[in-house]
Amino acid sequence: MSGLCDGRVVIVTGAGRGLGRAHALAFAEQGARVVVNDLGVGPDGAGASGGPAQQVVEEIRAAGGEAVAHGGDIATTQGAASLVATALDAFGALHTLVNNAGFLRDRTLVNLDEDDWDAVMRVHLKGHFLPLRHAAGHWRAEAKAGREIAARVVNTSSGAGLLGSVGQGNYSAAKAGIVGLTLVAAAELGRYGVQVNAIAPAARTRMTEGTFAEAMAAPKEAGAFDAMAPENVSPLVVWLGSAASEGVTGRVFEAEAGRITVMEGWRPGPTRDKGARWTPREAGEATLKLLAEAEAPGVVYGSR
Repeated sequence: MSGLCDGRVVIVTGAGRGLGRAHALAFAEQGARVVVNDLGVGPDGAGASGGPAQQVVEEIRAAGGEAVAHGGDIATTQGAASLVATALDAFGALHTLVNNAGFLRDRTLVNLDEDDWDAVMRVHLKGHFLPLRHAAGHWRAEAKAGREIAARVVNTSSGAGLLGSVGQGNYSAAKAGIVGLTLVAAAELGRYGVQVNAIAPAARTRMTEGTFAEAMAAPKEAGAFDAMAPENVSPLVVWLGSAASEGVTGRVFEAEAGRITVMEGWRPGPTRDKGARWTPREAGEATLKLLAEAEAPGVVYGSR
């Protein structure tokens, strides 16, 4: 039986563990040849090891698939360029990029120092931009050469980026930035045959051990559905990364357990136009009336 991604070459960043590992294995199961990128760092970004990426490669190969490891830092121009080059050198093509790499440096704002801010913004936001930039450059060149392109990018945002999360100002800002980057990339790259979407996943990984500690500790019956397994998110990612998702671009999806949700972003709500300049008092009175008509915002994670 043919797979959904037969013949496709897929890059997955941060694929040594957790969600990235699940995505890489799922793509390989559906026939893709996979570039497994991972620096092998700790949950806070410290240290480095090629072991996790190579282990996933060996898992794929043991199951009869094709994969290669890439241990470069994709938040650098050199690392991102070598990531794309690895796909082209090993498999002769690139069809799908899944940006997933990241780590946490959680602090409340008054305790969050500049290094923790920069480190998280770098790995999440810059670590999405640079691989996307280099992959897009390749696809644009292919399109201009007259070759048909059905490229896909799946970015990884978070509920923290959509609603905010107490103690995660750096992470929330980076993940919100990824949504903005996704929308711009989808608009700019469509002419070259590239579709760009984002997911906001919820699953059990090293980054979410504290968040889902209670669910992880709860006893499970044999054969029961593991709602927090990262493998639950991967089917949507694989479909978005396949040619079967033709026409779907510039969207954000929440994926958790057996649930998929199309997230609807900022759009105009109640409005008033005076037709002239407001006084501060008038502006305040009008704003209070508008807020009374508007939908309440979602609750920031951790605020209740």
